[in-house]
Amino acid sequence: MPRQARIDAPGACHHIICRGIERRKIFLDDTDRDRFLLRLGVVLKKSSTRCFAWALIPNHFHLLLQTGNTPISDVMRRLTTGYAVEFNHRHNRAGHLFQNRYKSILCQLDLYLLELVRYIHLNPIRAEIVRSLPELRSHRYCGHGQLLGGKRYSWQETSEVLSRFGTNDHDARSKYERFVAEGLHAGKRPELTGGGLVRSAGGWQEVVAARRAGIFLNSDERILGDSDFVERVLQIAEEIVERESAYRAEGVDFEQVAARVARLLKMDVAEIWRHGKEPTLVKARSLLCHWATHELGLTETEVAARLGITQSSVSRAAVRGEALAAVKDWKLSG
Repeated sequence: MPRQARIDAPGACHHIICRGIERRKIFLDDTDRDRFLLRLGVVLKKSSTRCFAWALIPNHFHLLLQTGNTPISDVMRRLTTGYAVEFNHRHNRAGHLFQNRYKSILCQLDLYLLELVRYIHLNPIRAEIVRSLPELRSHRYCGHGQLLGGKRYSWQETSEVLSRFGTNDHDARSKYERFVAEGLHAGKRPELTGGGLVRSAGGWQEVVAARRAGIFLNSDERILGDSDFVERVLQIAEEIVERESAYRAEGVDFEQVAARVARLLKMDVAEIWRHGKEPTLVKARSLLCHWATHELGLTETEVAARLGITQSSVSRAAVRGEALAAVKDWKLSG
């Protein structure tokens, strides 16, 4: 059965679960964990990705991320590839470190933010890394302590979570801590991690009740949210796929996009392949990066190879290109 495509969009929230290959350990000591977190912070900052919750377990990690100016697939590729190279070098090993495909569940933020934060931050207790909530509070490799006033990781977003518990930080933290304690005995919560329930409909009982009433809810194992949210997300994803497919069916390729950019900016298309910082050239390459990744569906890596620049440069250029296209009301087709 073919794998389903990732679903993503700016502002989308994802519960990421990434495991070591054959469930082997990906963190052998605190140095590994510290280096991973340092890399995570850099990647999140460069991509404007928000992190609400996280936990490092010896053979896997959990992240709750909100997409910024870079697709989550690119964020994860930068994080895992860079860490794997560093890990292999440090431990004198070769080969894959992670399973080929991490699990990514698109989440409805309003409904599931707090449930997921609690679930992720209780993982070290479930994995018996720490024994109690007081220990969890001071545990360095989980975001729980940060929400309770820790200042170690500037890249973790805390205001979004704490605001759900009140406007006064002290009271909000106390209520959050009680909320986490209430979930201590809830177990693995398969409905939050893709354990076979129709999570996007609110659980199997919701599905059964609806079907008895003659109602068939929208569901998708990649999405955690109510039926309306699932339908909306799938519609957006379908529109993106259809747009990319239409361009491919029409034979639109990278070179034709470059030609369209050149016409809009009244420049010779050959100039686009040149490196330089002239304003017109920067605009051209930014627009090209935006349309190539967001309209043709090319990866940042593919575009970087074609333009002879880094993947991060493509990401930044695409953001500039998107803003330029919006201001000028420029479309790829036209």
